[in-house]
Amino acid sequence: MLAIAAGLLYMAGYGYIFQAAKTVYGNGHITSFIDDFRFFPTRKIHNDPEHIWHWPETKDYNRIKPTKRLQEEHRKMNTVAFLIIKNDSIFSENYYLGYHKDSLSNSFSMAKSMTEALLGKAIKEGLVSLDDKVQKYIPDLKGKYAGEVTVGHVASMSSGSDWIEDYYNPFHITTEAYFCDDLNRLMLEDVRIDNKPGEKFHYLSGDTQLMGMIVSKASGMTLSDYMSEKFWKPMGARKYALWTLDDDGKMEKAFCCINANARDFARFGKLYEHFGNWEGNQILDTAYVVKSLTAPLKETPYYGYSWWLADYKDKKIAYMRGVLGQYVIIIPEDNLIIVRLGQKLDFTPNGTPHRNDFYTYIDEAYKMLEQRKSEKN
Repeated sequence: MLAIAAGLLYMAGYGYIFQAAKTVYGNGHITSFIDDFRFFPTRKIHNDPEHIWHWPETKDYNRIKPTKRLQEEHRKMNTVAFLIIKNDSIFSENYYLGYHKDSLSNSFSMAKSMTEALLGKAIKEGLVSLDDKVQKYIPDLKGKYAGEVTVGHVASMSSGSDWIEDYYNPFHITTEAYFCDDLNRLMLEDVRIDNKPGEKFHYLSGDTQLMGMIVSKASGMTLSDYMSEKFWKPMGARKYALWTLDDDGKMEKAFCCINANARDFARFGKLYEHFGNWEGNQILDTAYVVKSLTAPLKETPYYGYSWWLADYKDKKIAYMRGVLGQYVIIIPEDNLIIVRLGQKLDFTPNGTPHRNDFYTYIDEAYKMLEQRKSEKN
């Protein structure tokens, strides 16, 4: 009976479910986990070991201990890394559950913002434009409005795609994309642009995958190699990273799964905080970064071009976010970057698109900085 059921699933196109079950349930999890890159093909994002830019540390580095509330949050949410970077220097840095400065951890959807950075670089190099039609790069894209959707639409999650964003239903396309053997085929055969683009925001991993396909086609490089040459090496990354691929090892999962360490993820915070400038090197155009951190649709002021946006404490905040509470938060007004990596996200409803833990990490970081200030006085 089980053999018949398995055969029917394969015939119906759900063979990837067995890979999902083996990878997730077989390793004691109920969903993807932060070191699952060990069970997928990966492509290396190379750094240059001879040209590493080392984060400066403040004179009082790690002297102020995490607040009681922050420690409780770390225990509850299984934090593995937490960094507070003030004025481009690391003020506080803590690791948990056996992780350390060089540990690789899954970015999950923080990769969406990083893929958008690749798009910004391709635009700077004149390879692509936000106004270009997607079919210029992916001519076989299907759907009633496939000929109207632009690169800007997919970058801002307003493509009109029929993608269903569901991480827990094994029969939906998001799960299939995570475990399938051919992402390009999946995007061309199973994704349709059947709603008018540019009218509504829908958070869709498929939009980022299209964006990744566009960047790869326009640059003539794999996303990993483009990331290495345009960001990882120029920003002096501490360590190589691994980008998870589809099961055939052909295409990066652009919507997720860059596996790096906390200090290297933080570089994207510094880059965007300084409007594309890295230590005097203008990697991205300033105007593009400003656009990235601006909501294109008034109805959804909390999302720009693949970056989350928030107004909190009378400050403009932008951040990268992953499904298990991965964050790189930038508060340019205070030259502040907060990085959190871990195994859980607080999904408690609070009436906003931002999760409770997001506010907690910001609140407690400011308390630690205030304590530092009071002790200096």
